[in-house]
Amino acid sequence: MSLDTLDLLTVYTFNQTKGKGQYGNSWESTGNLSLAYSVAVPDELVKLPNHLFNFHTAEVLADFLAILTKLLPELKWPNDIILNGKKVCGILIEKKVIHKKSYFLIGIGLNVLEENFKHLPKAGSLLTQTGIKFDLERLTHSLHDYLVENLLKDVSEISVLAKLNQRLFRKDIISVFEINQSRQNGIIKNVDEEGFLWVELENDGLHKFFHKEIALLY
Repeated sequence: MSLDTLDLLTVYTFNQTKGKGQYGNSWESTGNLSLAYSVAVPDELVKLPNHLFNFHTAEVLADFLAILTKLLPELKWPNDIILNGKKVCGILIEKKVIHKKSYFLIGIGLNVLEENFKHLPKAGSLLTQTGIKFDLERLTHSLHDYLVENLLKDVSEISVLAKLNQRLFRKDIISVFEINQSRQNGIIKNVDEEGFLWVELENDGLHKFFHKEIALLY
């Protein structure tokens, strides 16, 4: 199903069977319990550097979920949304050329009505985290309208970064990390203007990491 506008081309489904997650991971959802939503954004409409547009997209989604749930979502670096300690939404952004035109392809996976996360203890849904059964169609149209209104608004690089660090999941809290198949305690300090995550490690001191170089185990 699609919800196209003048500048944004979108498709969505409630039954994703061959989804694509971050770094080649798969994403699948049970029928009529979650939302898989994709939007193609023309490159010339995006005024932010790629990594900051990624963060800005997550922030817009978090704002939408805050309005929807009356809760305060957190952002797990680089692009997951956490609600009451559980991941409810993941985002994948790729840049592709289609018919000689460059696009940002944004894929959003949102757990809405699932209740069984027996094999995914860090995951949750809007239902498990709020107790509310949202109508999928109504939620999708509301999300689409919110993205159309807010995704391409002019925002400064400074404000995007500040908002990310304000909402950063596990910031300034002792957590367990995995680095090169080794675990140690550390504290997330901030994300810098280049998109690197800075962590104060118990054994190795302050270091910066890029995507996939470190895993937060909580």
